[in-house]
Amino acid sequence: MKIAPEGTVPIAAALFMACGAWLISPVLGGILGLCALFLAWFYREPHVDVPSDPIAFVSPADGKVVEVESTDIPFVGNSAKIGIFMTVADVHVNRIPYGGKISFLKYRKGKHLVAFAPKSSEINERLYTGLETKYGNVLLVQIAGLLARRIACRVKVDQFMAKGQAYGMIKFGSKVDVYLPPSVKPIVKIGDRVKAGSSVIGMVLEDEGSDVVGQKNS
Repeated sequence: MKIAPEGTVPIAAALFMACGAWLISPVLGGILGLCALFLAWFYREPHVDVPSDPIAFVSPADGKVVEVESTDIPFVGNSAKIGIFMTVADVHVNRIPYGGKISFLKYRKGKHLVAFAPKSSEINERLYTGLETKYGNVLLVQIAGLLARRIACRVKVDQFMAKGQAYGMIKFGSKVDVYLPPSVKPIVKIGDRVKAGSSVIGMVLEDEGSDVVGQKNS
């Protein structure tokens, strides 16, 4: 299992401080060493088996589905919104749900409410990523939570990405909203656990006129 590139500096810093502290106090050095181990665990980036099904859209995040609802949003249009909450224990590397081109990136400053709160999608710090696919546009929203203080982005506008490819991460507890195009039907429900890049969350409809049934987290 590899370490996410975002973790290189904090892990190295923690190890350096642990070594220095050990010379003064083995107890303090041991505590800082445990902190370094925690950071190495948190910044893990495990291999994922991406489904080969050409009409399957995969989850952009590890975590629990807390929202599934119909909405209308610019760039996507009539869309199925799926909200996925990540705890500190989840892998925080985020992945592309379907192959396509990065259309835009838009960062918004904001508050740091608990990420599973419904209003967090509108008022928390967040990063919008627009993705153009052959089945329609997809909007990804990385939302910083109560503990999260930084959203990391690995992609650039006009960059082509493969399904399941890592595009960024949010540090320490957060949420990702994905807005699927009208041609894709969500197949997950509130309470489901999903894995980034491997869990299928939507399938392309044979009849693109089919309605999306909405749910809201109570």
